[in-house]
Amino acid sequence: MRWRNRAALMAIPIFGSVLFAVAIFNPKIVREVDAQAAPTPTPAATAAFDQAAAIAKLREQIKGRETEPAEKVFKNIQTPMLKGSPAARLLAVMEFGFARSLGVNCTHCHVPDKWEAEDKPQKQTAREMAAMAARINGELLKGIKNLKSATPTINCTTCHRGEVKPALNLSVKNN
Repeated sequence: MRWRNRAALMAIPIFGSVLFAVAIFNPKIVREVDAQAAPTPTPAATAAFDQAAAIAKLREQIKGRETEPAEKVFKNIQTPMLKGSPAARLLAVMEFGFARSLGVNCTHCHVPDKWEAEDKPQKQTAREMAAMAARINGELLKGIKNLKSATPTINCTTCHRGEVKPALNLSVKNN
């Protein structure tokens, strides 16, 4: 009898997870996300872009203004988490937070030397994903009881793990 009770209790969260996954990962939605997440640069264009040199050039351009708010130093800063942050931090967030977390370089979202341009839809997708992460961190995680951290946090790496597309299928571990 105990085994049946345990099985029934285990089935409830599993069934809920399946329903959640079906609602979230509707094939139509996944196709739309796939279309948005597909990297636009060709391998040749990506290979020709030198991210370290581009960031060094930007650091040189903002020399003496590193501590000023990012939106006063750079054009078209729209993401709330970047507004008000020091200009030097913006470069670090772009290089390590976004590029490395998604396994891409600057050209995934930006046109080199026209950083403010809105030519690539990935730029807006990144803004919306940053807003989603901010909402999860600021509102939703606080409502989850029994988390081991007083300030639980997610970021791009939480889902992307160095890949453009977040992991949708996980391999089975044999332990």
